[in-house]
Amino acid sequence: MGVPIKASIRQVSATASEASARGHKSLVDRPEAKGGSNQGPMGGELMLMGIGGCFMSNLLAAAQARSLAVADLVVEVTAMLEIDPPRFSEIALAVSGNYDDADTMREIVTVAENGCIAVNTVRGALKLTVTLA
Repeated sequence: MGVPIKASIRQVSATASEASARGHKSLVDRPEAKGGSNQGPMGGELMLMGIGGCFMSNLLAAAQARSLAVADLVVEVTAMLEIDPPRFSEIALAVSGNYDDADTMREIVTVAENGCIAVNTVRGALKLTVTLA
């Protein structure tokens, strides 16, 4: 049986909402070009930020567990947006930064990929790739 993880989204203006989880909050809105007031990222952008953040959290934990010195790590998340119906058809994560041991870094990228809730959720539903730059 699974463990429930909850988030709450409440309307705060005509176009914006506030998402919250565990006391943390983020505004969600559409850009002005799409009829919004640009008070925050769109939900799809938050999804990409969530996937990247989940992956990064696992990456940092794996580096720490292996005493791998890392600095300035960046996970760039790129998605291919399809129009009809609107959806992401591919998501790619590219990892870059400073580290001393490339072999261990490749290992922890794989550990982070396999341990990330968000990556595991979308895997199989669309093409997802993770690379070390």
